[in-house]
Amino acid sequence: MLILAFESSARAASAALCRDGCLVSQYSQCSALTHSRTLLPMAEDMLKNAEIALADVDLIAVAHGPGSFTGIRIGVSTVKGLAWAAEKPCVGVSTLEAMAWHGLAAGGYVCPVMDARRSQVYSALFEIQAQKPRRLSEDRPLALSELAEEIRALKEPVFLVGDGAELTAAYFQENNIPYRLAPENLRWQSAWGVAMAAADKPAAGADALLPVYLRLSQAERERQERLEKGGEKL
Repeated sequence: MLILAFESSARAASAALCRDGCLVSQYSQCSALTHSRTLLPMAEDMLKNAEIALADVDLIAVAHGPGSFTGIRIGVSTVKGLAWAAEKPCVGVSTLEAMAWHGLAAGGYVCPVMDARRSQVYSALFEIQAQKPRRLSEDRPLALSELAEEIRALKEPVFLVGDGAELTAAYFQENNIPYRLAPENLRWQSAWGVAMAAADKPAAGADALLPVYLRLSQAERERQERLEKGGEKL
């Protein structure tokens, strides 16, 4: 199966082609440009250089959250548009599950973390078994103190990946929580991980692809706070 995958949930954006679990090509970029300017051109160049037509792709996959609200919307919208135009099935996968694939070589427990601001991280816990990550917890936003207590209970170090890995490592070090920090080349989100995570997921049409935010956006939270204080009418 040939999978075209996209990752735009954080600062870095990438597109990848994987055939039967093997990476064919991957383009990535981490710049000040918005993903709406970079994501689709990267994919078009990658397909052209790999001499693969969109018609040859069996499945289009995307990280549908958690992560940046804008980045997720761009990635999901891009894949929905491609799937509609090419009449291809598509699937959304957890950003955190996709990152967990970066822990294959490390083995043991893998803890993907993304900076969720407001003193929280998006996180989930996985264990590498039979050369793939096995999920041990759901994706959720939680305080670093809560995550630290979960990891302490494992009594084994976890492999930290994700754009929140350095932040989490600093907190773990201060509180004597065992961890291993992923090297730079494995730390960031990648479309390769999205493709690997998508391989065993049921595909559907573009209509069924939706973003997963886990919590309200800042604007929605602020409006909710005003409503609770009686400062805004419904």
